[in-house]
Amino acid sequence: MGQAGCKGLYQSLFDYKTEKYVIAKNKKVGLLYRLLQVSILTYLVVWVFLVKKCYQDTDTSLQSSIITKVKGVTFTNTSELGERLWDVADYVIPPQGENVFFVITNLVVTPNQRQETCAESASVPDALCYEDSDCPPGEPVVAGNGVRTGRCLQEGSAQKGTCEIFAWCPVETRSRPTKPLLGEAKDFTVYIKNFIRFPKFNFSKTNVLDTTDRTFLKSCKFSPENPYCPIFRLGSVVSWTGSNFQEIAVQGGVIGIQIEWDCDLDKAPSECYPRYYFNRLDNRFSGNSISSGYNFRFAKYYRDAAGVEFRTLFKAYGIRFDVMVNGKAGKFNIIPTIINVGSGVALMGVGSFFCDLVLIYFIKKSHFYRDKKYEEVRDLEVLAQMAESSQQSVALDAAGLAEQPEVQDEGSAQKENGCVCGQLPQPARSGHQGNGKVSVEQLQSLQTAEA
Repeated sequence: MGQAGCKGLYQSLFDYKTEKYVIAKNKKVGLLYRLLQVSILTYLVVWVFLVKKCYQDTDTSLQSSIITKVKGVTFTNTSELGERLWDVADYVIPPQGENVFFVITNLVVTPNQRQETCAESASVPDALCYEDSDCPPGEPVVAGNGVRTGRCLQEGSAQKGTCEIFAWCPVETRSRPTKPLLGEAKDFTVYIKNFIRFPKFNFSKTNVLDTTDRTFLKSCKFSPENPYCPIFRLGSVVSWTGSNFQEIAVQGGVIGIQIEWDCDLDKAPSECYPRYYFNRLDNRFSGNSISSGYNFRFAKYYRDAAGVEFRTLFKAYGIRFDVMVNGKAGKFNIIPTIINVGSGVALMGVGSFFCDLVLIYFIKKSHFYRDKKYEEVRDLEVLAQMAESSQQSVALDAAGLAEQPEVQDEGSAQKENGCVCGQLPQPARSGHQGNGKVSVEQLQSLQTAEA
């Protein structure tokens, strides 16, 4: 048994097996199958290859550098500052031109501050007091401007006062103005220079037109028709976000400038150009909300003739611009192409599987197609029973042959009497000889025939 099994296994190594296909002449299922094939093929060609370009190898590790320059001047005349001309060195922070820059549009100025004692602002809750014990000396005022001296300063006969502090006096008391100081900043321009590089493909590009004309950047302005002139008017940038420049200039805000590079390196390098998107990043609250706007403080220091140090405190409101860069580059590669084509072929198999389910389960003649698709394969025990039945049939045939002469004589007599009768059918001869035993070779050939 073991030797026969090993021999059968050895012989099966050289067998070739192939699938059996059943052609179903059913127009509905055939139409459904073709529609599924067309849908899968359309998805593969249009979406996978044309839209998503999945035949390309991509690089999203973008390396980028940003340089910004703001230009523009304006003139103001206020009681705190008098007549003053503002240029880029006065209203742009930081001055070195990074990917984040701030343009001042409004100011609260507290001039001529010096370090001495004075009353804390009444708008600071922690500075309110009724007596000197409410102002322990040496302790700073929470959210205030200085350190308590131990005295409670009260105006006239008022019971409530404010703590005396040692600070830069006089402290800031003015509230936010209702009109922007630098409302003309809407006509300022910003030049945004961007260098990018995709390291996987060793591809570099800039958003500035490669030209030797020195007057190009002095005369051009950005527009969708001229994407290689990255000079933007501030008023236009704010309006592209859906905001009003004069409103945002009063209390400040944050504007996002997004540069997106989507480069198809299978095309010419000139086809790789930047696209700009503008959004307002800070939440838009009502004008009276304490969370609205964007501001910070800075000071300018000086000394008088006597050497006493003074400073002018500025609370600056303005627009912060965040320049963000992202992108990807793609180039043809055979590996993702093969992977996606293989995925499409696999989807074709899903279509066949779905149509098989419809054919053998959901249509009226499903049982007929199911019988044609699936054949019953019998094992050796069933074949042995069939052989035993065949042996019994052979024995019956032998017994019938022994009685056959008498039947023939009776038939002849009937023929002589003028009656024509049908002859008895000739029993089929079995291929089994001798004692009617079935050999192993015959069982194997019968098994092959049944399969």
